[in-house]
Amino acid sequence: MKEYKTENIRNIALVGHNGSGKTTFVERLLFNTKVTTRMGSVQSGTAAMDFEEEEIARNSSVATGIAPIEWKGTKLNMLDTPGFMDFIGEVNAALRVTEGVIVFVEAVAGVEVGTEIVYQAAVEQNKSLMLLVNKMNRENVRVSRIKESIDANLDGRFVNIQLPIGEGADFQGIIDLINMEARLGENCERAPIPDDMADAAEEARMELIEAAAEGDDTLIEKYFEEETLSNEEIVIGLKSGMKQGTIVPIIYAAPEAGIAVDPALEMLTALIPSPDQARKFEVTNKAGETESYPISDESPLIAFVFKTREDPYGKTSYLRVYGGVLGSDNRIYDVNLEQDVRIGSLQVAIGKEQVTVGKLHAGDLGVVVKMGDASTNDTLCEHGKFFQMAPIEAPNPIASVAVHPVSQSDVAKLTQSLTRLVAEDPTLRWYTETATHQTILSGMGTTHLDIAIKKAKSKFGVNITTTTPKIPYKETITKTNSAEYTHKKQTGGAGQYGRVFLRVESVDDNEGFQFGEEIFGGSISAPFIAATEKGARQAAEGGVIAGYPVVGVRTVVYDGKMHPVDSKEIAFQIAGREGFRLAVKGAGPALLEPIYEVTIVVPADNMGDILGDLNTRRAKVLGMDQEGTKSVVRAEVPLAEMQTYAQDLRSMTQGRGVFSMKFQSYGRVPAHLLDDLIKKLQAEMEEEKENK
Repeated sequence: MKEYKTENIRNIALVGHNGSGKTTFVERLLFNTKVTTRMGSVQSGTAAMDFEEEEIARNSSVATGIAPIEWKGTKLNMLDTPGFMDFIGEVNAALRVTEGVIVFVEAVAGVEVGTEIVYQAAVEQNKSLMLLVNKMNRENVRVSRIKESIDANLDGRFVNIQLPIGEGADFQGIIDLINMEARLGENCERAPIPDDMADAAEEARMELIEAAAEGDDTLIEKYFEEETLSNEEIVIGLKSGMKQGTIVPIIYAAPEAGIAVDPALEMLTALIPSPDQARKFEVTNKAGETESYPISDESPLIAFVFKTREDPYGKTSYLRVYGGVLGSDNRIYDVNLEQDVRIGSLQVAIGKEQVTVGKLHAGDLGVVVKMGDASTNDTLCEHGKFFQMAPIEAPNPIASVAVHPVSQSDVAKLTQSLTRLVAEDPTLRWYTETATHQTILSGMGTTHLDIAIKKAKSKFGVNITTTTPKIPYKETITKTNSAEYTHKKQTGGAGQYGRVFLRVESVDDNEGFQFGEEIFGGSISAPFIAATEKGARQAAEGGVIAGYPVVGVRTVVYDGKMHPVDSKEIAFQIAGREGFRLAVKGAGPALLEPIYEVTIVVPADNMGDILGDLNTRRAKVLGMDQEGTKSVVRAEVPLAEMQTYAQDLRSMTQGRGVFSMKFQSYGRVPAHLLDDLIKKLQAEMEEEKENK
């Protein structure tokens, strides 16, 4: 592949709901530009973009594939993102490193929930947007219905820059409203506009000219004077309006049949800005100050790792060059690692295939294999410099599983495998929950987690089973109580003796464990007070009523007794532990449960069902809003009621509802549920002891 300068590069994210045809579009581009000798198929598992084992098995993308398309002196880096919203992290990464976005709208289904989510994400990141109405040759396509769906569900000024010729099985091509010509058939042959569409084309072109004029102040003056614009001026106005976010052009295609694909490429090349035409990029210097630079070879050398792919043989880092020129076979400073990493062979990715290049200019994308410990979100620059880019935002996980290694050999590989999974996909997170002693893997949905577990086996050779995570409850008390405990052990020779009087008091639930002493007259010496505290802390950490940590308790040792010979620190440690247990059991023990703030977005028609369901989940509704055709509900919900919510919401809304959640605080389990819950947790604890 030849070397491309910044002005001849276009970086474009392909986003849309699952099944909207993004991958097929790229496969057609690869075939038309002779990168592949036959057109790959998603359904048959031969797509160049869907090369992961799970993608082939599911006939659906689960990771972003990259295809550089060389077209008439321009290199278009196409980032084919997954449409299933469990993989929104892949979409976020693609949006971060592109200037332009094509939002795919499936011609029969119209705007779906995934379409809305990715469209809004692109708008928020100020990308130059274009809508592609795809699969125009499907049965039951109605152009009027598509336009209604777009207007009802998406915010923006949508302007046709093409008109479809026919629909469904009669789709023949498009009318290019800029050049006022028809493009017909698989070869996209130029032809006159059909007579029966001449008036519609003239009317649509006038709307297009008006929109283009409004995108540029100088053009609007000319339009008022002459009531028209040249083709070149239309492109300038559209490009300006897209950059400002005031215009979203619409194009049409049927890539599987090869219809209207070349005109789409022409529009992308003309209207999507090159990196040097985009906004300056920002970095933070060593002093913590923000600096901005144009995307140019003349700017300081700065590259950003936006994606990592792990496999059994090593790691592939996907990066974008923002400033300077990056060459092969050198060393570069990783700001996040605070050390140099080696750039070996510099390559560009075409799906899973890689082509070696000598250098990458500012704005271009490339891959490096085995780049040391560099990982996603790392910034690379010249040694001696310090420029750091902000990380890609990762949403909070909404689903979790407890993971368990199958065999002893899997135990040894578990930590490393989970770490590598998270390195490849930062929307996955894993941690050890201290309250339950479980290893938890969290992600964006059940499908996301299921694929991660399968990757752990296929890529890293670790076998994992999963269970529903235990809720990390905490124990507390509701009143003050005192207890006395004497530990006495006589075994012939030196014995053990320690007697303590303890009082437990309820403090704020967020205060954790506190300890104090009110010993007068030296009834217990300082070392034995410390031993008593150690014992009480041990009891608090291990739980008293259900095996969960005790918080919100102040423990005071106020009296005791020592033996001149038999008293030892271990005796007072045991006395402190058991005395604490007795005191807590009589202090009105209670359970605290994690409460999450949940935001749910559903079609307005589903609002009643959602509110009714939330009532059954002990939710406290904080507010309700209307955003277009969508209803938004914010509520506080106990985690115990949210463990199956991803599947339940999908079922209630036929897949059109989405939600996010973040931890808020711990709250007390209601009194009417407490006794049954404690009995259940105690039974589980006893069962675990028997199984060990």
